[in-house]
Amino acid sequence: MFSIVDQNQHFVVINKYHGVSVQKEADHAALLPAVAAHIGVEKVYLVHRLDKMTSGLLLLATSSHAASVLSGLFASREIEKFYLALSAKKPRKKQGLIVGDMTKGRRGSWKLLTSKDNPTRTRFTSIAGGEGRRLFLCRPYTGKTHQIRVAMKSIGSPLIGDDYYGGEPADRGYLHAYGLQFTCRFADDQPAKHYSYVLPPSQGELWPSLPVEWDVPFSLL
Repeated sequence: MFSIVDQNQHFVVINKYHGVSVQKEADHAALLPAVAAHIGVEKVYLVHRLDKMTSGLLLLATSSHAASVLSGLFASREIEKFYLALSAKKPRKKQGLIVGDMTKGRRGSWKLLTSKDNPTRTRFTSIAGGEGRRLFLCRPYTGKTHQIRVAMKSIGSPLIGDDYYGGEPADRGYLHAYGLQFTCRFADDQPAKHYSYVLPPSQGELWPSLPVEWDVPFSLL
């Protein structure tokens, strides 16, 4: 279900396994209590979300105060997030910025529009992923539901294993929360501290080897 990446008195960072829900599904209550029990606290607080098919870095607060601080950082877009994604289809462009409003489609899916009233913004770059696949490094500047999945579909590269958006069948959905960094203080009398995490994917038979220059992704996008 998960493994621990880092833990301190304010938060815990886990590697959420693919197929585990943190949202409103039948097993919604399972993950958070399991993490709390594992680290020996009464409760952990969800401050951002990952889709069920997405693996990787998930930040959970261990107090209501820390949850307020971290939620504020997410709301003000002061937490940088980087994702890896894999597609079997060639994109219409290999790098760039995808901008547009999103609207609900069928069966819980979403669509990207050309309008920009309240747009999502996703910057990406890509390299060959072997056997005709394309490996993407994505940085979402906004935090809308299915944002990266919809963005990749919009350039002709639905993610492998993502049947919502026309991806090829596979052992999992190939989206992974790869990098996370932020600077914050949890008390006014404490100095601000910088936190940075990078976690390569450990689940999925199709992930290619990552290029060395992606080892520290934060300056790339």
